[in-house]
Amino acid sequence: MRANATLPPGQREIESFPRFGLTPFAVRFPTALGTALIQIAGDVRTSVAVGIEHERIARIEQCSDFHCVTTWTSRALQWGGIRFSDFYQQIVVPLAGPPADATFVVLRGQDGARSSLPLEDLLAPDVLLADRLDGQPLSIAHGAPLRLVAPGHYGYKSIKHLNRIELWRSSANYRPVGFRFMVHPRARVANEERGQWVPGWILRYLYRPLIRPTALRFERTLQKHLEPPIDPPERTTHGGTHPAGPSAL
Repeated sequence: MRANATLPPGQREIESFPRFGLTPFAVRFPTALGTALIQIAGDVRTSVAVGIEHERIARIEQCSDFHCVTTWTSRALQWGGIRFSDFYQQIVVPLAGPPADATFVVLRGQDGARSSLPLEDLLAPDVLLADRLDGQPLSIAHGAPLRLVAPGHYGYKSIKHLNRIELWRSSANYRPVGFRFMVHPRARVANEERGQWVPGWILRYLYRPLIRPTALRFERTLQKHLEPPIDPPERTTHGGTHPAGPSAL
């Protein structure tokens, strides 16, 4: 089953769904994997910390494709969570009280990643706060304990390990991660908005050679992060053993 019949401009389907991103984030991981809490801040009446589990918000399952800006696409991923629009209307508005003109939204992850989107884009019906993938809780590789899923936008907008949402009246104080030409304010896949000032079709050829080495880097650092710690070897001294350490003189 495919979420969409055809691929967007410049995208190529791959069979896997790799852990991926800007290389500095290959070695960064979430520090809180328990209950998914989101801080709501910015130009709001009250800053609050809330969870996505709420009896008033209906959970949904959604099948959608994931499009990386570097041109790979993973098809028909089955996400579980709640609609961002439901979370915003039923939780953010009554509890945090954002003004009507606070429409510049910054999304931040536990690993230090950040992105931004206009509020109108986030309120699209297919944008989710997801905590499950293919029927299982999110893994560390794919954003545990909570991530954004915005299928109409390149993957760098779908922040993993999401723990903070800021609503601002202006973008004046926001600084994107990475070079500015690599970050589009909306990054809509259908419009091939891969970045700024450079046509999207040109960026295809700059990004494609980076796919394999980047995926390998992220996979290796994940495996190292998940490896159990190795106890230090014991050193034998005068027929006995003791944990390795400086010898007594």
